[in-house]
Amino acid sequence: MNRWLPGRDRHAERHFASTGALTSTTDQHVVVVGGGVAGLSAALVLAERGVRVTLLERDPQLGGRVAAWQLDDGRTMSRGFHAFFRQYYNLRNILRRADPALERLVPLVDYPLQRPDGLTDSFSTIPKTPPWSVIGFTLTSPTFTWEGLRHVDVRSALELLQVRFPKTFSDYDGESAAAFLDRLRFPEAARDLALEVFARSFFADPDEFSAGELVAMFHTYFMGSAEGLVFDVPDDDYDTALWAPLGRHLGDLGVTIHTGSRVDSLELGAGVTVTTGDGPIEADAVVLAADPRSARHLLRGTDLDPQYLERVANTHNSPPFVVIRLWLDGLVNHDRKAFVGTSGYAGLDNISVLERFEDGAHDWSAEHGGSVVELHAYAADPAVLDDESRRNELRTELLGQMHRIYPETAQLGIVAEEYLTMADCSLITPSVWAERPGVRTPDHRLVLAGDWVRCDYPVALMERAATTGVLAANTLLEGWQVSGEDIWTVPMKGLLAGRR
Repeated sequence: MNRWLPGRDRHAERHFASTGALTSTTDQHVVVVGGGVAGLSAALVLAERGVRVTLLERDPQLGGRVAAWQLDDGRTMSRGFHAFFRQYYNLRNILRRADPALERLVPLVDYPLQRPDGLTDSFSTIPKTPPWSVIGFTLTSPTFTWEGLRHVDVRSALELLQVRFPKTFSDYDGESAAAFLDRLRFPEAARDLALEVFARSFFADPDEFSAGELVAMFHTYFMGSAEGLVFDVPDDDYDTALWAPLGRHLGDLGVTIHTGSRVDSLELGAGVTVTTGDGPIEADAVVLAADPRSARHLLRGTDLDPQYLERVANTHNSPPFVVIRLWLDGLVNHDRKAFVGTSGYAGLDNISVLERFEDGAHDWSAEHGGSVVELHAYAADPAVLDDESRRNELRTELLGQMHRIYPETAQLGIVAEEYLTMADCSLITPSVWAERPGVRTPDHRLVLAGDWVRCDYPVALMERAATTGVLAANTLLEGWQVSGEDIWTVPMKGLLAGRR
C-alpha cells in the first residue's frame, strides 16, 4: 500500500510524536507568546487537542516576521519577500488547516540569480532528484567552468553529500559560512550565485553565519531533497492569503487571540503568570515564541538556572534588513521575472515585481497603470536603524541598483513609497551548536519555539519556526499524556553519508 507523503520526495522522513489520549481530559491553559509562524503552529496543535490557548501578539496583526498590513489608502506593506519552498512540509501542513488544497500558494516558475557581469543561474530546467539535480546544475550553470572546477577542494565538496543530522550541525562548530566557502574554493561566480546568495538569505553576513547552517541548507534545498528549488508564494499579501484565515480557524477552535498585546514579564513561581499591559494572565504552561531579543528580555527576569540563562544570553539577532516598496507610475518590462536574487549589486539582495503574483498589487497596477516593486537588503549597516542620513544613502543605493537591473525604471516616477528597517531576525553564529537553547527548558512548564531555537532536524527559516512550534506543543502534550503531531523532514542523511 502506498504511504502518504507530504511532497514528491519518496525519501521524506516521518518523525513520530509521543502517543497518548487523543484530546486533553483536564483543563490545561497555555499562553503562547508570539503570533508568528512558531506561535501559530504551537497554538494550532494544542487547540486541536482540546487545550485552552491564549495567543498574545504584540503587533496589530498575526504573522510575526512574515506579516503584512493594510496602509491607509488600501495598499499593503509587508516585511519583505519570503519563499515557501516545497520542502517546508510542516509549515505547509499548518497552512492546510485553513487552506486544505494550498490554493493560496502559487508557484514561481523560475527565479534567476544574477550578477552584474551578466552571469545568471536558473533552477527551472534542472532535474529535481539528487544526484541528477547536482549534476544538471553543474553542467548547465555558466558559473561552473572546467577550469574553475579544477580548483575546487574535492574533500570539502564531498562534505555536502556526507551530512548526518543532527551531528552535522556540531561538526562545524567554530567555522563560519565564509570560512567554509573559502575552504571549498568554488569559482568566484559560482560562490556568489550558488552559495553566498543563499547564505545572505538568512539575513546574515557569511562571516557571522554558521557553516553548519549553510551545509544543512544545501542538503535541505538542493543536495538531499527531490522537491527541487522552485518555490511558491502567496497569491495575495500574507495577511489576506495566510494569517487572517488561519487566525479565524484558531478562533473556531476556541483560541483566544489578543493582537497589539505586548508581554512585559514572565513569572515561573508556584504558578505561571504572563503579564501584559492589560494585566496578568495565569496559565499552566507557556510557549515562548518571540524573536531572540524579546525572548532574552523575558527570560532574563525569571529564576531559571543561571547557566541556562547565560546560554540564552549568548544568542544573537542578525543585522538589520531593509525593505523598500515602490508604487511606480509605469510598468517594468513585461519579460521581467517576478523575483530575482542578486549578487554584486552593492546592498541589494533581491528585487520583486509584486503585481505578477499578489492580487492586491495586481489590482493597483491595473487601476493605475504602474508596477509595484520591492527591494530587499539583508545584513545592512546597523546605522540604518537610527541614522537618517545613512538610511537615505542606502535608499539611493538600492534605487540605483534597481535602475541597473531594470533600466526602464529610471524613467518612471514614484507614486508612493514605504521604507521599513528592522533588526529582529535570528542569527545562527558559528558558536557551539549544542549550547544553543532548544525547545525544552529547565522548567517543564516553559517551552521555546522559533527559527532561533536549536532543532535536531535539517530545517531552517520559516520551516524551523513551524517545526519548533509543533515540537513545543508536543513537549507539553507529552507531559499531559496526550498524543502530539508527527513532523516530516527531508532525509536526515546525505547521499554519501556512509562514505568518508
